[in-house]
Amino acid sequence: MTLIYPNIVPENNLRLPDALTIKHGPTRLLATFVLEGDKAARQIGVRLRLRHDFHELVYVNKERTLRGDWFRLVDMFNPQYCNLSAENSYWISGEDERGEIVLTQAGRVFYWPETTLEDEARLMFYGGHEMGRRCVITAQAAKSIGGVVFCAGSHWIRPDFRGIRFSELLGRLGRAYAVSRWPVDWAIALITPALVKKGVAVGYGYKHESHSIFFPESPLGDLELVVNYLTAPEAYEDLANFLTTKLSASKGAGAATTGLDRPLDHSVTRTSSDGVFQGSSNLS
Repeated sequence: MTLIYPNIVPENNLRLPDALTIKHGPTRLLATFVLEGDKAARQIGVRLRLRHDFHELVYVNKERTLRGDWFRLVDMFNPQYCNLSAENSYWISGEDERGEIVLTQAGRVFYWPETTLEDEARLMFYGGHEMGRRCVITAQAAKSIGGVVFCAGSHWIRPDFRGIRFSELLGRLGRAYAVSRWPVDWAIALITPALVKKGVAVGYGYKHESHSIFFPESPLGDLELVVNYLTAPEAYEDLANFLTTKLSASKGAGAATTGLDRPLDHSVTRTSSDGVFQGSSNLS
């Protein structure tokens, strides 16, 4: 049974820095990282917002799946299939100058005081339903991952904003937010072996991998997913390292030196519902 760890819930759809209330972890590091990350996003024309209206994430996912640049949302981030709430989950949207959603990242926090990922993986992946579906676990790390567990996913960037290495920052921003709000013991992501081999997991900052968790005949096909993970102290160390090496402030320009260049403007149509649209102007 998945419990909910008590925590402070921010108002929906705030700017990411405004939604940050640091209750856990190193305050100065986390505050600085989120502020500098938000600055880097604004530098390329993206406004980051913290949300828990997951029906809007489903809307964006369906629109982008039809366009062919995303895949079906996994059940753990779809409120149609699981008990998502403002207390146990969030998602980050990034909007361009037109108010279009150009990137997303989501996180779910599981409270397993007496169980582990090995016990919970099937229910976690399927959102607590699909009781008849199988799950085969060979990942040894799944036996140890328990307590307060943060699982990241729904990591998507619109094609015209790709190729600027922003995904490495986006994943870390979500992790920084999660460890500031919940007393996270472990941060994990389930990533396909092909993407792990390409270095995606390392790019996101994960230090360890454990093969594998298999979901035969899932709605996304026969899946093998690698458990990529960090302890909380390792997550803090990774954030500090990224901050000093890739997100350090440029004293001369007064902006974050991330190596991110503004992408070329492309004509797009709205990808958020009327309630989300503001202004006129990947499996993991």
